[in-house]
Amino acid sequence: MSGKVFRLLPDGDPVAGMQKSDLTPPDTFTSDDHSELNHTFFATPDNSVLSGVWECAPCREEIDSYPVHEMMTVISGSVTVTNADGHAETFTAGDTFFIAKGAKCIWQIDETLRKFYMIVE
Repeated sequence: MSGKVFRLLPDGDPVAGMQKSDLTPPDTFTSDDHSELNHTFFATPDNSVLSGVWECAPCREEIDSYPVHEMMTVISGSVTVTNADGHAETFTAGDTFFIAKGAKCIWQIDETLRKFYMIVE
């Protein structure tokens, strides 16, 4: 993206759409559907800041240390995040939430999730 101001689109690039992604470990998918798509609208040259749209089929991942600071807005589907203390919160369409780098959590998608994201390493 060459401009400094742009709109994040829920279907990715208007021409190319979204591309296959492999951020989710294959053994964490909880159904036969292992689809994962992404479109990055913005990235700094060193990839320390990223913004885009991501979609993933149902999965469950225990994360010992979340690798980045990430703010997300759910477009469709849902995700449940369980903190280290056992408190679970489910986020659905329209919800915006944040996970801090280093957080221990369980990330569980029960219904295919599509979200906008803003990542800072």
